[in-house]
Amino acid sequence: MNYQNEKEKGLGVGVRRVIAYVVLIFIVFLCLFWFYVLIINATRSKGELTKGFTPIPSTHFFENMNNLFHGTIPVLTGLRNSVIVAALTAILSTYFSTMTAYAIHAYDFRFKKAVFTFILMIMMIPTQVTALGFIQLVQGMKLEDNFIPLVVPAIAAPVTFYYLKQYMESNLPLSLIEAARIDGSGEFHTFNSIVLPLMKPAIAVQMIFTFVSSWNNYFTPALILHKDNVKTLPILLATLRSADFLKFDMGQVYAMIVFSILPVVVVYLILSRFIVGGVAAGGVKG
Repeated sequence: MNYQNEKEKGLGVGVRRVIAYVVLIFIVFLCLFWFYVLIINATRSKGELTKGFTPIPSTHFFENMNNLFHGTIPVLTGLRNSVIVAALTAILSTYFSTMTAYAIHAYDFRFKKAVFTFILMIMMIPTQVTALGFIQLVQGMKLEDNFIPLVVPAIAAPVTFYYLKQYMESNLPLSLIEAARIDGSGEFHTFNSIVLPLMKPAIAVQMIFTFVSSWNNYFTPALILHKDNVKTLPILLATLRSADFLKFDMGQVYAMIVFSILPVVVVYLILSRFIVGGVAAGGVKG
């Protein structure tokens, strides 16, 4: 009887495992299929794209890229601008969010819970609500066509702070901080030499998320960047898509989209080994 029950239990586990693999494979297919469609369309000409979708690549990829780089859109300048904005935003946002989370986690002070609640309340405010005031502030400070309004406000990232704070709750014991203080370590030395290395998985995850979010951001840059030499790739892509009928080339649009996602893929590949460990540990408490 026991043998039969164990056998049935084993079969049940095996069936659930098969179902899980089938579901995961299906989800992976849905995620990757659109990248496949994008790459296929980037290899086709404008005339071929008007005929509908085909799963077979064409031979116009390098032609589309050549037309893109030798057109009126400063693609390489846009790439440089996007890299500068996204990289600075990712580095500064994660560093200062980690520092803020450390202050809330490691120190006891008056109104600590109120400060934590206030930061979380900011998460509820959409960017569009503050857009008008933001534009007036930027214009008043003469910072239009400048990267400062894109980088500095992004340092205050409540979502990033909250994730890192939850990660600290699970992986940064206060006894370790107290031991460092007893040994004579200063606060900045403790933070940079002890806390940051322990937070490396969570920091890597948030750097990926912040980089991608900044890289894909169109709304805020479109409000303050007007000169072509400071525009980021999402703005240039929108400009390319809004070209008149005689200049519009869908093959170039798809080629530019492929070109735009390559840096994101590179950043993901560099930091992806931290994602699983960082998300799992950060999600222990919520």
